[in-house]
Amino acid sequence: MVSTKGRYALRVMIDLAEQGTEEYIPLKDIAERQDISKKYLEIIAKDLVKGGMIEGASGKRGGYRLKKSADKVTVGEVIKLMEGSIAPVACLADKAEKCPRRKVCKTVKMWEELYKLENDFFSSKKISDLL
Repeated sequence: MVSTKGRYALRVMIDLAEQGTEEYIPLKDIAERQDISKKYLEIIAKDLVKGGMIEGASGKRGGYRLKKSADKVTVGEVIKLMEGSIAPVACLADKAEKCPRRKVCKTVKMWEELYKLENDFFSSKKISDLL
């Protein structure tokens, strides 16, 4: 399941893409348009900056803007940045310990198939597709 943080990060990315500008967009403007707490968006924006999705500038004309164009960023990249793993079960997460039951597990193939479907789906969607 995608958390509120992941969903809001997508909304920030879409909002910035909709502005279609090289100018920095103040976080308070995004917060108002998206009806999200500015304080919560500060946390999300910090993670998006750290992950290379957006860049920020302080001062009178400060704010945030996309670091890459919306057609170069996938939904999967944003979700993975904010969520870590989107694996449907813990044993498939990126840094999971090897499961001792894997060889006898009757459900692992199903979970692997679901994980692949999720990855393929989110990786095929660009931020620009959501505008």
